[in-house]
Amino acid sequence: MSTPGTLWVKLTTQTIIEGNVPRGSTILYTDEASNYGGVHPRHASVCHSVKEWARDDDGDGVREVHCNSCEGAGTGLRTFLRTFRGVHKYSLADYVATYQTMANAKRMSPAVVRRMCFGDRLYTHFS
Repeated sequence: MSTPGTLWVKLTTQTIIEGNVPRGSTILYTDEASNYGGVHPRHASVCHSVKEWARDDDGDGVREVHCNSCEGAGTGLRTFLRTFRGVHKYSLADYVATYQTMANAKRMSPAVVRRMCFGDRLYTHFS
């Protein structure tokens, strides 16, 4: 039986997933939390409570069912934010965007720094 609090969590989870995970293009991998059930048509989960961290469903030797990518990204973001010793909620989106740019770029090149400083505008002359 669902309590009003758990129903709210499930509906919130479903709203976030529907707004960010394309229905037909990907499989949603999560842990066994009850709020994930039925929120996406293609869903696989691991069961941490029985010490399952990753699973190979198709037998190809690759453990494709896991939720380490999301957990790892969250850990990386927390570590990045910790260096600033507190970030005001007004500025949080800018800090997250900076972390996201650096994580996606894999290496900081002059082109990445220019894009972070000036956006997509092309600057050919600096005063």
